[in-house]
Amino acid sequence: MSLNETLIEQHDALMTALKAEDEGQLEELLQEVRAADIAEILEYIAEEEEHRETVFALLASLSLERRAHIIGYLPEELQEELAGEMSDDTLLSVMEEMSADERADLFNLLDEDRREGLLRRMARQEREDLKRLASYEEGTAGAIMTSDYVAIPSGMTVSQAMMRVRQTAPDAETVYQLYIIEPDGGLAGTLSLRQLMVARPGAQVDELMIKDVISTQVEAPQEDVAKLIARYDMLAVPVLDGDERLVGIITHDDAMDVAEEEATEDMHKGVSVGKIESLRSASLFELYRKRIVWLVLLVFANIFSGAGIAYFEETIEAYIALVFFLPLLVDSGGNAGSQAATLMVRGMATGDVRSRDWARLLGREVFVAIGLGLTMALAVSVVGVFRAGTEIAMVVAMSMVLIVIVGSLIGMILPFILNKLGWDPATASAPLVTSIADASGVLIYFALATAILGLPGA
Repeated sequence: MSLNETLIEQHDALMTALKAEDEGQLEELLQEVRAADIAEILEYIAEEEEHRETVFALLASLSLERRAHIIGYLPEELQEELAGEMSDDTLLSVMEEMSADERADLFNLLDEDRREGLLRRMARQEREDLKRLASYEEGTAGAIMTSDYVAIPSGMTVSQAMMRVRQTAPDAETVYQLYIIEPDGGLAGTLSLRQLMVARPGAQVDELMIKDVISTQVEAPQEDVAKLIARYDMLAVPVLDGDERLVGIITHDDAMDVAEEEATEDMHKGVSVGKIESLRSASLFELYRKRIVWLVLLVFANIFSGAGIAYFEETIEAYIALVFFLPLLVDSGGNAGSQAATLMVRGMATGDVRSRDWARLLGREVFVAIGLGLTMALAVSVVGVFRAGTEIAMVVAMSMVLIVIVGSLIGMILPFILNKLGWDPATASAPLVTSIADASGVLIYFALATAILGLPGA
């Protein structure tokens, strides 16, 4: 990993204080620098195996609250290692200072025996809350939500609600949005802190709250939640269980993390790579395993291109100049297809494009591809005339138009087909589209050459 200039200065100051054993300067730096920045610096230091003990010692010197805050920003691998260095008493104390969702994430990194040992030491309410948050399937709203929110029972007055806010705010992840709860746990409505502060002390919160609440279900995919928060510019979205009871909230910062994670995953799929948690810490075998499957499959897909070339051997022997333009043509088709696929996959991921739009988009893509193909054909025909004469230049120009059209349509249609089959459209990656477009381009080019130049196929 690399650090920006500010972090480099802080890192150097930290390492200087360490080497000089200047405890005062060290304590001052660890308290002044933001927790997220300290975490990034520590992660950088921990990349060298011999410096990992230094990281553990630095964290151990901090207060429990500060340590818990920093650990929440560290990658899972380092969190797991740090937890292994702590005694159960210390780990439990640190976890108590963490936010509910980060506590559940750290808890899930521990082995089963240690989880049971920690649970036995917790108060009943904390134990049940942790077990519930840690039980949700990865990738769902439940797995990223927190139970640290301000809940106000229905029927309270504004003054009573303000008292409840003061009592629960220190442990809440956000206090800007308050949630009005029915006696059975159902979500009655929401109320902003601003509304509460300017309201009459004797007014009922039920009269002030917004009843039409935007919410999500606990089993909802996390990427859907991120889109929901982005669409409505929400600070947090309430999460309901199957009985429509409020069980947690997801804040905008967690939604941003999800959006980054999903974008990274789509980028990996876009180049035919399996999901990799961390490129920096991934082992050689993991990097090999995540990439080899698609590469082998694409090798066999490219055999069709070779078969097409073999089929038209007589045409190639008669006009060897055709080979000069082959890479240019098939690459153009693959590039056009990759562009179209990227636009479609991104459009579908953001919700801008839906399956019902395919017919309209198909028609538009045909006209766009014709324009692209004609422009590219005009450019390449000049080269064709000088390199091989008018006849071959005409073949190359016509092939360019058809190959670009076919490549563009493959790139546009494939994500829709995969989505219809229930697969992730991001699987319509650039290498896959390129391989299909290459095989199609070879067949189009040599079939057209054979027809125009009057040569029989092999």
